[in-house]
Amino acid sequence: MIRDGSMSFDVDHFDHLALAEAMLAPVLAAGCVEMRYYHSGVAVEAKSDKSPVTAADREAEAILLAGLAKAAPGVPVIAEEAVAEGRVPTVGRALFLVDPLDGTREFINKRGEFTVNVALVVDGAPRFGIVYAPAISELYITLGPRRCGFAKVSPDAPAARLADIGLSEIVTREASAATLSAVASRSHLTPETEALLQRYPVKSRRDAGSSLKFCLLARGEADLYPRLGPTMEWDIAAGHAVLEAAGGGVVGLDGQPLRYGKAAEGYRSQYFVAFGRPEVLRMAAPAP
Repeated sequence: MIRDGSMSFDVDHFDHLALAEAMLAPVLAAGCVEMRYYHSGVAVEAKSDKSPVTAADREAEAILLAGLAKAAPGVPVIAEEAVAEGRVPTVGRALFLVDPLDGTREFINKRGEFTVNVALVVDGAPRFGIVYAPAISELYITLGPRRCGFAKVSPDAPAARLADIGLSEIVTREASAATLSAVASRSHLTPETEALLQRYPVKSRRDAGSSLKFCLLARGEADLYPRLGPTMEWDIAAGHAVLEAAGGGVVGLDGQPLRYGKAAEGYRSQYFVAFGRPEVLRMAAPAP
């Protein structure tokens, strides 16, 4: 149990629905801020790693950090823009990973496939996640260890409770070599990823931005998402949590479940393969 004064958040026995309820309004508010800048335009700056950042990223992150401080006091938060500014808290067994605006390039180029991402990691595993795509009004949220919810929610909707947004539960689909569908990054596709895709009997493929690629698997619209290119833990932890709650998973190239909270590695993620059902992994041809 993590304590903050008289308040506490039990990372081992937390209530998924209560945490989802507490973070719904901050996540929607972050999306609303992003959509305001999306329509009006915003100046783009370059961070030290040359990746883009905007005022929308920073304002959305501030909203999410305030929400997490109330919802889960005492749990450290590793948030993308805070880390870029050198504010990196010490973490223990549990931490939140926050990417306030995943897919900044999609946001800047008005493609709409950008997301708000919040994930809780305990002992290296994603235990809770929210992915919200405000431009297309899609919300994905873990409701339990094996329960995942989806709803269409406008960023300017007055909804403040889960009961108001019409959540429906989603699951991954059964996989078949005859209909295997893959999804890949639109902005960060690498030759290594292409080579891995060639080992699977892929019949159709879709390119997409941000953590929505995990969500396509979670909804049963695709079966496979490999990423052999650089990512940070906050980019993928929420999508991983959503996919796992819907019945899928994410493994490294060694076949082991992807782990998070690697402070010594600067929270960089290893290469991975996300799948809707485990049988997808058995469809790969041997590596040359």
